[in-house]
Amino acid sequence: MDTKLINHPNSGGANISDTGLWMAAIKPPMYSVAIIPIWVGTSVAFAETQVLQGAIFSTFLMSAILIIAWLNLSNDVFDSETGIDKNKAHSLVNLTGNKSLIFWLANLFLGVGVLGILAIAWWQQDLTVIGLVLLSCALGYSYQGPPFRLGYQGLGEIICFICFGPLAVAAAYYSQTGTWSMTSLAASIIVGIATSLILFCSHFHQVADDLAAGKRSPIVRLGTKTGSQLLSWFSGSIYALTGLFVVLQIFPVWTLLSFASLPFAIKLCRHVHQYHDQPQKVSNSKFIAVALHFWSGLLLGLGFVLPL
Repeated sequence: MDTKLINHPNSGGANISDTGLWMAAIKPPMYSVAIIPIWVGTSVAFAETQVLQGAIFSTFLMSAILIIAWLNLSNDVFDSETGIDKNKAHSLVNLTGNKSLIFWLANLFLGVGVLGILAIAWWQQDLTVIGLVLLSCALGYSYQGPPFRLGYQGLGEIICFICFGPLAVAAAYYSQTGTWSMTSLAASIIVGIATSLILFCSHFHQVADDLAAGKRSPIVRLGTKTGSQLLSWFSGSIYALTGLFVVLQIFPVWTLLSFASLPFAIKLCRHVHQYHDQPQKVSNSKFIAVALHFWSGLLLGLGFVLPL
């Protein structure tokens, strides 16, 4: 792919390489959002059963990545219909100029992803996992999809918490064990909060566009300063809950390894506190949040595996 610098009509006059725009549109780091819930749910299952069903784990992982691809692409399509992405240089619809192509490509990813989950349900002779995943997909659609567009009402973070926390972690755990677990539920709360932080941070730099499109995101409703203050509490809750669950002996002590991700939380909060009202400078905060989500989740799952 050509890597020359271009002045994209939606880039605000900045010189951005076309490779950079495509990478920003595809969002490779965001796929950790699919990986971490499956990893944590499977890790808890392995800690409790000392059995890993590798075929189910790998199939679930690939399906989750495909479903996230559907979510990202379909959101670009739905946002293009409201005009909220008119200044977004790295929208796939803006880059290709072909909304229909992106829409059907998204649906292809969804179909293949769901087929993988159906394979798991067939292996288990149990429809529970496919039911949980389809519920997550329905909620994911309601975030930006018409006629719901619940994200425009400021409900995106709640949907994100439910889908990538309790539902995803429970589905991963159930796919391994065929049962439920209070430990996996506790772990899912932490994963859900960390995932919601990514979406929360993505709003700071686009307040003007959100207002113009009638999107009442939490940052639009609260203001960037109050939002930056809440960010500290939500980030801190990841570690407070982990410590509490260790004290209550719900988590093994090794899960305190997740505290090694604390520097990312500190960096994120300091960055947003300083630049919350400066869109150009705060726009990268969601990528710091992605790093926080990835490392805290990876280390949390590792904490369940290590005692064995």
